[in-house]
Amino acid sequence: MRLTEFWRRMNAHFGETYAESWARDYVIAPLEGRTVMQALADGESAKTVWRAVCQVENVSPKLR
Repeated sequence: MRLTEFWRRMNAHFGETYAESWARDYVIAPLEGRTVMQALADGESAKTVWRAVCQVENVSPKLR
């Protein structure tokens, strides 16, 4: 998954205003206690991070 697709899905799920804030502030257990932004900065793939988001959020099957 490309990073652009990741952010498209984040924006579709959370809304454009909230997606970045959530990614910066919400700590996700499946990402070893990191935020989305930290995990991406650490080199985790966008696909891995997206799967972690789907584990902790009720993401529409259409976006999974």
